[in-house]
Amino acid sequence: MHIDPLEKKWAYAAVGIAGLFVGIILIDALFHGINAPSNVETIDSASLHLSEEFDEDNLGVQVDESGTITIRMVAGRYGFYPKHITVPADTSLTFRWVSMDVLHGVHMPMTNMSTMIVPGYVAQVTTTLPKPGEYPLLCNEYCGIGHDHMWSNVSVVAKEHWTAPGKAPSKGGQDND
Repeated sequence: MHIDPLEKKWAYAAVGIAGLFVGIILIDALFHGINAPSNVETIDSASLHLSEEFDEDNLGVQVDESGTITIRMVAGRYGFYPKHITVPADTSLTFRWVSMDVLHGVHMPMTNMSTMIVPGYVAQVTTTLPKPGEYPLLCNEYCGIGHDHMWSNVSVVAKEHWTAPGKAPSKGGQDND
């Protein structure tokens, strides 16, 4: 079969561009630690209010015995709950998200925090917020007519000005892990 030399050049260019993109993805995965999430954790979205971890009393910022800070939040039409949290600057924070209804996305401008919140799964992001200030949490996935009102606010304060919240009371003598 005869292929025109100009067509060969374009085919080589297309394959080269595709190879370049695959190379960039591999470099990011190997050297920058950017890769698909591997911790797949499921949850029943219909009974979030019955789960211990995402019970209304356990939402927000919590500090465990080892000093690890975990923020548990629920996304639902049309808001992130709780609406406001305060966290320390320059500290490792683990955000755990669930959706009570449809697909949502969460994005915190001016930071590296952005993830999808898929119903039936727990989304987990660990990040550090280096600068004190007010940061909005915005839904970046269209979720319905009230999507533009779906937000929450994160206040980041200097470590020395942050007061850890009290441990949430356990129900039935069980831990709030």
